[in-house]
Amino acid sequence: MTTGTPPPTARRRSRARTFVPLAVAAWAVLEIWLLTLVAGAAGGFTVLLLLAAGVVLGAVVMKAAGRRAFRNLTETLQQMPGQPGADGSSPAPPSSRGNGFLMLGGLLIMIPGMISDVAGLLLLVPPVRSALSRYAERSLERRMRAGAPGGLSDAFQQARIHRPDGKIVQGEVIREDSSHPDEHPRPPLTP
Repeated sequence: MTTGTPPPTARRRSRARTFVPLAVAAWAVLEIWLLTLVAGAAGGFTVLLLLAAGVVLGAVVMKAAGRRAFRNLTETLQQMPGQPGADGSSPAPPSSRGNGFLMLGGLLIMIPGMISDVAGLLLLVPPVRSALSRYAERSLERRMRAGAPGGLSDAFQQARIHRPDGKIVQGEVIREDSSHPDEHPRPPLTP
């Protein structure tokens, strides 16, 4: 049932929300077409072996990247001041870049298809990984500086109070009462 009131402020749909589903659909059609071409040229069993090898190789790459990331985290935490065996004078080891892109490469290799396999294999090449890492870092810094509404700068603006008249009041709740709920237990109810 409609009340005749217009909907609250309608937001315009972003380009990404419009084109990403279309790009994914086109990518899937292209992957299937390439797999049928390879199957016609080399045989269906060869394609099946390629897909199985991709799953195994992708899993190995993702496992190695995860171990490397965990090892780097452990080494960094052990070098922090105040930890046993850390003198605080030696700086933490530089975290190796590209673990995320290495994991993404493994995931792309695991996804069935030739284009995703090529993209995943490209991410296994260290210069490609480091170039993408630098590009992503610069892009993230640029977006953080720009502070566009709805962007990353609004991530800390999530706590909002909505008033009945539709106004949004940003803030936090400060209680003057310092008592903790457990300090004054309620008497038990008697039937």
